[in-house]
Amino acid sequence: MEVYRLAREKFAGSLSGKGAAISGARWNSVGIEMIYTAANRSLAMAEVAVHLTLATLPTDFMMLTIQIPEDVSVLELDTEGLPANWSNFPHIAATQKLGDQFVLENRYCVLQVPSAVTRGDYNYLINPGHADFKRIKIIGAEKFPFDHRIFK
Repeated sequence: MEVYRLAREKFAGSLSGKGAAISGARWNSVGIEMIYTAANRSLAMAEVAVHLTLATLPTDFMMLTIQIPEDVSVLELDTEGLPANWSNFPHIAATQKLGDQFVLENRYCVLQVPSAVTRGDYNYLINPGHADFKRIKIIGAEKFPFDHRIFK
């Protein structure tokens, strides 16, 4: 399976989960390492764009293509098993608890979650502490300039 990640150029060479651990996000608390990826390039862009404005738009983004071997374990969450307000912004603690539990239990390498930005699409969260993580590779990286019309 190929997934995608939009990252600043200085962080595009490796996958660690350390950035998510610094500030926490929808699916992880501060201190819990997790790598956020998307099912397609446009979703990867949308997931980043919702946090930016034209005034704060960096020019050094890279679109990463990441290969996850087909036999790597994936736990799938769908909206039916989530709290009613799971997609609220700011995010709720309940979704962070679900992601933290996924990482701490360490039974699966990847967690498939619904996107809060693009309904019907999925993000793939990677646990860098799982034994299969070493099999996941960045197979492509290309400059990704945002089209400024998105922010008008």
